[in-house]
Amino acid sequence: MTALQENLEGATAPVGASESQKYEGVDTPLRRFIVDFCEAKLALAGFFVIAAITIVAILAPVLAPTDPYDLATVSILDSRLAPGEAMMSGTVAHLGTDGAGRDMVSAMIYGLRISLGVGIGSGVIAMVIGISLGLFSAYAGGRVDSVIMRIVDIQLSFPAILVALVLLVTLGKGVDKTIIALVAVQWAYYARTIRGTALVERRREYIESAVCLGLSQPRIIFRHLLPNCLAPMIVVATMQVAHAISLEATLSFLGLGMPQTEPSLGRLIANGFEYIMSGKYWISIYPGIALLVTIVSINLVGDRLRDVLNPRLQK
Repeated sequence: MTALQENLEGATAPVGASESQKYEGVDTPLRRFIVDFCEAKLALAGFFVIAAITIVAILAPVLAPTDPYDLATVSILDSRLAPGEAMMSGTVAHLGTDGAGRDMVSAMIYGLRISLGVGIGSGVIAMVIGISLGLFSAYAGGRVDSVIMRIVDIQLSFPAILVALVLLVTLGKGVDKTIIALVAVQWAYYARTIRGTALVERRREYIESAVCLGLSQPRIIFRHLLPNCLAPMIVVATMQVAHAISLEATLSFLGLGMPQTEPSLGRLIANGFEYIMSGKYWISIYPGIALLVTIVSINLVGDRLRDVLNPRLQK
């Protein structure tokens, strides 16, 4: 049985008659995990919000009233229209338009697509790198462990936004450049977390048995050690995606993330910042609300996952 299954069972072990009734008819750790997760209404609401945002982002070309990236359909005459006003094409801008004449609803939908894509993409790449280095460090030990962990310490000693700023100033703007910068500041969190978990698991009997059987190191690490370290990584991955989205928005707001032709939520907020004092609040406020709802929803889900997957945090 893997540590993830043990954590699920430990986090959902019945205590008393009320707990027995709670898990009545629930016969698997996964179902118990779902029951425990659904007890937190805010986390459940956050999950549905994330699911809805993801669907909207994926279906952006279908759901968006206009294509904000199609310069042939964007007119400067539509710039800074108030919410509810009609554009030159006859389309009603329900949330107004920005300084370039883009419909805010369409720009936000495509902005969500970019923000989620960058956040999830950088999170996955950073997780793969961090998990690989962290597991190898914990399993190898000795000088290898010391060298990798000192690199991690150096990485974590610098503020994430400072490292990302330096990289983007060097590399330039763009989706790929932003992902590289975010991966560079995230991988160390995964490496540090999984190393601590792997050091505990490495001393267990099933690892010793695998070594005695003469299994190769990659097989021991990825077939036996990794599955038993997944529980904390799920929580870290969730939190890091929210952090990546927030950091990308900050970088784009400072003018170093996404270009003007591919605005993310942070870039949309930056585009309307100069108009806030003139009463054209909608250019920045609505993308800011969308960004806030996305990050808060992901954090709510991550907090609940931490509580459910760690039985020591159960009350």
